[in-house]
Amino acid sequence: MELRNLRAFETVARTLSVTQAAKELHYAQSSISDQIQALERELGVELLDRSQRRLRLTPQGAVLSEYTDRILKLLEEARFAVSRPGTELAVGALETVSVHLLPPVLADYRDQNPQMRVRLGHDNRGQLYKAVRRGDLDLCLTFGFPTADASLRSEVLLEEPLVIIVPPKHPLAERGRAGLAEFGREAFLATEQGCGFREMFDGVFGAGNKEPVAEVSSIGTLGACVAAGMGCALLPMLSVRHQVARGEVAVVQSEDTDLKTTLTMTWLDRNSANPGLVSFQSMLRAHLSG
Repeated sequence: MELRNLRAFETVARTLSVTQAAKELHYAQSSISDQIQALERELGVELLDRSQRRLRLTPQGAVLSEYTDRILKLLEEARFAVSRPGTELAVGALETVSVHLLPPVLADYRDQNPQMRVRLGHDNRGQLYKAVRRGDLDLCLTFGFPTADASLRSEVLLEEPLVIIVPPKHPLAERGRAGLAEFGREAFLATEQGCGFREMFDGVFGAGNKEPVAEVSSIGTLGACVAAGMGCALLPMLSVRHQVARGEVAVVQSEDTDLKTTLTMTWLDRNSANPGLVSFQSMLRAHLSG
């Protein structure tokens, strides 16, 4: 079975669309169809049910789809292992974690592992998980519950308080505590849909029950907008503690419930024995427990 045929089949099986597969793989639709048909001739079975308006996998196609996923993942892992043979550590994190938590950990790691080249990037949680699965990242750090992906391993490192930040002269700033109902008419800013911080906001106030007056992609910008008096925001304490210390925003704790999230470390299961990764994980745990 040719690799390009397997890639074409995996994409069609995932999207159930020859048109979409052609776009993703930059082939003509006729070429995708030819590759699928070549697989069917080689295996002597039909992989796609073409009798309906929408494509469906046949039972044999569903079986091959599982194997194809595993084959392609192994190929990605092999490419990753050969191209970066233990001389580079690639870490990904949410922007606020990159800025406020990782620099001292990475500095100590480089001191103890001078032969290692460190690469740090940040993105949203979904993209970070995809990068770890592809092997582009050795590890990522996110807020929220661990992923259910069986190819990944996750560990909750700590619980982080969720706080509501308000402008310094806000009426609730001096009290420091308030019930969530008291924020019913307050204007809130939040990150975009699909972001982990937005999930926290919707989880506390109920998805659809409270719409933010503005959506901001950057946590730093969001905090600056609150400081300027544009509204309130719900964020992990880690992301706002420097602004609080400088008096730019004030923290209001919830009287109703103990609001928390978790900081989670995620890595590829097959990469668990990587010495560079194991060393970094140990150092990260030590920093957070100290």
